[in-house]
Amino acid sequence: MVADRTGDADVIVVGAGPAGSATAHYLAQHGLEVLLLEKATFPRDKVCGDGLTPRAVAELVTMGVPTRPEDGWIRNKGLRVIGGGHRLELPWPQVASYPDYGLVRARSDLDSTLASHARASGAKLLEGMAVTKPVTDDAGRIVGVQARPVDSRGRATGEAQRTFTAPLVVDAGGVSARVATAMGVEKRSDRPLGVAVRTYFRTERHDDDWMESHLELWDGPPGKSDLLPGYGWIFGLGNGLANVGLGSVSSTARATQLDYKSLFSRWMQNVPGEWGFTPENQVGDLRSAALPMAFNRTPHYTRGLLLVGDSGGMVSPFNGEGIAYALQAGRVAADVVAQALARPDAPSRERALAAYPRRMRDDLGGYYTLGRHFVRLIEHPRVMRICTKYGLPRPLLMRFTLKLLSDSYDRRGGDAIDRLITALTKVVPAA
Repeated sequence: MVADRTGDADVIVVGAGPAGSATAHYLAQHGLEVLLLEKATFPRDKVCGDGLTPRAVAELVTMGVPTRPEDGWIRNKGLRVIGGGHRLELPWPQVASYPDYGLVRARSDLDSTLASHARASGAKLLEGMAVTKPVTDDAGRIVGVQARPVDSRGRATGEAQRTFTAPLVVDAGGVSARVATAMGVEKRSDRPLGVAVRTYFRTERHDDDWMESHLELWDGPPGKSDLLPGYGWIFGLGNGLANVGLGSVSSTARATQLDYKSLFSRWMQNVPGEWGFTPENQVGDLRSAALPMAFNRTPHYTRGLLLVGDSGGMVSPFNGEGIAYALQAGRVAADVVAQALARPDAPSRERALAAYPRRMRDDLGGYYTLGRHFVRLIEHPRVMRICTKYGLPRPLLMRFTLKLLSDSYDRRGGDAIDRLITALTKVVPAA
């Protein structure tokens, strides 16, 4: 704890998704007083593929989150890729840094579990508290937030708005990043933006132990009809349901102008009937979400405010995953904050806090730069079609691709593929 703290907490964390809960958990473990504010009431849903790569699993292990099958965590062997007339099953790589399995867990369960884990670690969680704006001092430094109590449907309860104060605030509020935006931290137009839509189906495929990716979506028989834009996925949840969705990505901040509901419907009309992806088996609406990629909002630290997870654009351009990086950012941010708050004066605290964006950039900046180049290629359908047709039959190339796209390569040695990917991330600018 900070000896001379004044206010409601040492740190306020806005948003109790994976990024916010991880940050709060680690801050509490460092002995700090943490206030975690969440506008919703758990359990609550988020649009997501519900799939966790080995990198994300490793972060959960580091957090001490149990991932036992009896608690609803579904393990998978790797990625099944379908496209270009090929069907290929790629086991997760065996590397020292990450386990050789992934997980699937519905976000409604995952987020509740992580928020409870943060609370058990010592963070104070306030649900139904919608943060409306930052509170700043005369120098423009954030010193707290204002929030209004809301009910489970997000409607104001009529209770008076509250003000919470702390020397540092973490914006983990997702793609909207309301606190960061109000502090003048704007999105970058030169970063990719993805869009994902998904729903759930009752299906016999619920216990598939491979995460399945469809690189081609057909408006009829494959090869004999129109190829739809985007890519699709099917992730079994093991409880009678499968998460089924599709996504697309643009190399700039301008979202692709696609009718996703129509695309999804046309894809579902042409999948095998035995999968059961029919309207009567659909559970829940088809929902969409934006995926802010490749550090699309910077700086990640300014004037007492840190950005973690989607608020800082920490979604991979390669595969649209954000949870692994949200958990990592929470871990790094908490370490930096604990070191900073132990310093005796403001200048030394600021020097310590400046390490947060630098550490995130050093670890992910080059990788995200490669991802930006990757997006520029695959957003051209002809290029994507050629890569799918001629790349999938080549096992060595696909092993390289799986490690690269899933960020499951060993940065500290490993095999020749690991060393090649590491070298590539070092030679490109980590912007």
